[in-house]
Amino acid sequence: MPTNLEFSMRVYKGLENLPSFKNPVITIGSFDGVHLGHRKIIEQINTKAKEVEGESLIITFNPHPRLVLNNEAKGISLLSTLDEKIEALEKLHVDVLVVVPFTKSFSEISAQDYIEDFLLKNFHPHTIVIGYDHHFGKNRSGDFLMLEQMKTKFNYQLEEIPAQALSQINISSTKIREALFQGNVKMANDYLCNKYSIFGKVVHGEKKGRLLGFPTANLQVMDYDKLIPAKGVYVVNVKVGAHQYRGMMNIGTRPTITDNDLVSLEVHILKLDQDLYGQYLTVEFLDRIRDEKKFSSLDELIAQLNSDKKMTEAY
Repeated sequence: MPTNLEFSMRVYKGLENLPSFKNPVITIGSFDGVHLGHRKIIEQINTKAKEVEGESLIITFNPHPRLVLNNEAKGISLLSTLDEKIEALEKLHVDVLVVVPFTKSFSEISAQDYIEDFLLKNFHPHTIVIGYDHHFGKNRSGDFLMLEQMKTKFNYQLEEIPAQALSQINISSTKIREALFQGNVKMANDYLCNKYSIFGKVVHGEKKGRLLGFPTANLQVMDYDKLIPAKGVYVVNVKVGAHQYRGMMNIGTRPTITDNDLVSLEVHILKLDQDLYGQYLTVEFLDRIRDEKKFSSLDELIAQLNSDKKMTEAY
């Protein structure tokens, strides 16, 4: 099996200029987080693709369909950005990823047109792999049975994703989100088989951390739909360009030194003292040290920060 350095997943954003795929084995989904529950499906399409000497191909949508179809979902919390999804799927040796722009008009095409004008015309699948509860087309009128009825006419194979695998996806997604909302990043990492991370730009803050002896990088998250873990102090890895450092991150309102309710993300990077304004950082969460709390004095806060630093160094 090729190593990740030798393997390169092909990514197509949009349906324009798609090539002819070789015996593509296709599945469709959001794959948010590319977590433990998704891996059986990815293994299924990769195995089938090898059997038919073809290519494993995942179709996903951007933005997330719920953001387009449900106005109440504007605050949806996603586990992965598109770039993070691409990186995770490549590590699992998916051959091809096609990112389809999801629009209101796309959601309104009939189930028949979805099959003929979208799936068959663009991808010419050898095999379609979907779950028994997968729905598509206007009013979600298309389903597994409809694809089953049309497979002979259009000469494709159809495989069902086992109910157990679908259940695992739902369980994993729910548990990851619940864990992150509670600050339990270690549990989330176990389900993700990876470290949960956020990506952001260093912007100017109030510079109060430097006055306390703990200069921080104030992070502006680049994807507003990305789930932010619970308030508190965390042990993190911080990637700055090609370098990685240990750090401690505070997510919260800094109640000891401010009176507003604005949540900020600030990271104190150990063994790095340089101007990072305007740079982009990736922060990987390792563990949670404590809740955010209001201290009775700055001296008490500084003492706690020193204790947090020792725990971070010893982690």
